[in-house]
Amino acid sequence: MHQPTALKTLKLKFSGERRLRQGHPWIFSNELENIDRTISPGEICGVLFNSGRSAGVGFFNPHSLIAVRLLNADTLELEDNFVGARLKKAMEYRKSLGVTESGRMFFGESDGLPGLIVDKYGDVLVVETVSAGAELLKDSITKQLCALYKPKGIYYLNTHEFRKLEGLPLYSETAYGEVPEKVLITENGLKYEIPLTSGQPRSFGSEAKADGSTLMPIGDSYAPKGRGQKTGWYFDQRENRAFLAPWFRDRKVLDLYTYLGAFAVTAAAAGAKAVWGVDSSAAAVALAEKNAALNGLKGKALFRKEDAERVLSALENGELPERPDFILLDPPNFVRSRKNLNQAAKLLVKLNSRAMAGLPAGGLLAFSSCSHHISREIFLEILGEAASRARKKAVLLELRAQAKDHPILLNMPETEYLHFALLRLQ
Repeated sequence: MHQPTALKTLKLKFSGERRLRQGHPWIFSNELENIDRTISPGEICGVLFNSGRSAGVGFFNPHSLIAVRLLNADTLELEDNFVGARLKKAMEYRKSLGVTESGRMFFGESDGLPGLIVDKYGDVLVVETVSAGAELLKDSITKQLCALYKPKGIYYLNTHEFRKLEGLPLYSETAYGEVPEKVLITENGLKYEIPLTSGQPRSFGSEAKADGSTLMPIGDSYAPKGRGQKTGWYFDQRENRAFLAPWFRDRKVLDLYTYLGAFAVTAAAAGAKAVWGVDSSAAAVALAEKNAALNGLKGKALFRKEDAERVLSALENGELPERPDFILLDPPNFVRSRKNLNQAAKLLVKLNSRAMAGLPAGGLLAFSSCSHHISREIFLEILGEAASRARKKAVLLELRAQAKDHPILLNMPETEYLHFALLRLQ
């Protein structure tokens, strides 16, 4: 262990100590006695409690609401080669899970380097740095990743809007080796082709307005990859897809917001009677069809470009040619910030109530939410309100979270961002 050379220190207000003492690794700007704006964003600084005792050491950004992201608590020291040591520890944890070929290899604060995301697609690594501190360590991160994984290529996908909150530019680049436009991975025994550098299909969800009604964008785009902390594939749903496989058998499955078809392909492979996948992106639909064909399921899973809310409205009104008895509702993140949480929650209640109203007795609904602003309590409140509005009794069969290669810190609720429920309608 060593203390970084010429370590600058910051002091906490007494009122700002409680959350830190409870183990949360973030310090907000209004919890510091003063903000030294001469310090470069991302520089490693020490933090002192109001009494002068060591509170921790971490990345400091004088221009961000999250002023300090701790690397270590209760000390001003860091271990030698802390970047390499933490990347290696994270890799060993994934090995213990059996996640070696493809998956999330590093998950920010949960693995000890705030703002760093690393996803592995076979022999290619896709990296996001969404904090100024992680951005400053980019060269070291690349070097250590090369030593640990010996990849063919490392691609930085730094296009997330969170970077703007840290005062960072948006860009993408190949930092090492060669990175293909698309990669092929195997998940739960099924094959999927995923766009990397060629861009990620963007699925438009309905936008919540202030009055609780919605705007439904028309059209299609082929946008840069990365919705939320995603690098082209939703590794966080891997275990939930495996869990659902036996429930799909002999069901008529409607997969809304299908994206690259992962749930739909899983359902078709698991013996569903019929599978329909819906997405607002024509590019996503084309790739979902290709993924079905890759698994010998062409024609067994049918995909269509359409707005999910329109499909649910048609289902509720009895206008669909066939009635599904299993609905998958995995919308994009509607909660861009806490200020629009109420509007987004209203939209999610509306989507779920329409799905419940359209399902027959004994029908199943799998609903996912991918925003850390929606707590498990709020998630369950959304489902309860939806059942009430649909005038249906709904039994909770299973409540789940993200896959274990996205570790959840008990003292940091923000790390539990994915909520998943399987319901049976009576």
